[in-house]
Amino acid sequence: MATAVHNEKLRTSWVWMAILAVISLIGGVLALFNPLAATLAATVMAGWVFALLGAVQILQSFRVTGWPGFLWGLLFGILTLVVGLSLIFNPLAGMVSLTLLVAVLFLVTGVVKLLYAFSLRPISGWGWVLASGIVSLALGVMILSNFPYAAVSVLGILLAVELLSNGVLFLLLALGLRKA
Repeated sequence: MATAVHNEKLRTSWVWMAILAVISLIGGVLALFNPLAATLAATVMAGWVFALLGAVQILQSFRVTGWPGFLWGLLFGILTLVVGLSLIFNPLAGMVSLTLLVAVLFLVTGVVKLLYAFSLRPISGWGWVLASGIVSLALGVMILSNFPYAAVSVLGILLAVELLSNGVLFLLLALGLRKA
């Protein structure tokens, strides 16, 4: 009985999922048409997340007094808050820093995936891990080879791809829920 009620609630929620899909798809298309604006938006959004995280960490440090990690927690909170405020108030410099971070992340992830792929070599499907590692390495090299000019668009394009991917996911899920 509980499963039937749960399934009915899921089925009737398909409209909301379709609305999420449309919003995400529109956001992804807009981000593709203006990657600079999307990059700035992503940078400022990251700044607000860092600032909020830093403020909460500072408050948490003072809430738990007397513990040996107080100073480290407080310093982490202050550093995170400063990074967030820096991204908010200087998004152009922030997007350069974040783009460099993304490029390094792609390179490191690519190397780890390659090593992981070769350790999986006798197992079926190891080639997909290898291909993913090569793609990650190629993305990192492409960003670095066009750095710092890539900073004006890379984060926006990545945001657009994520929004489009989520939009397709939500749309397919909505269609599946409608048929359930």
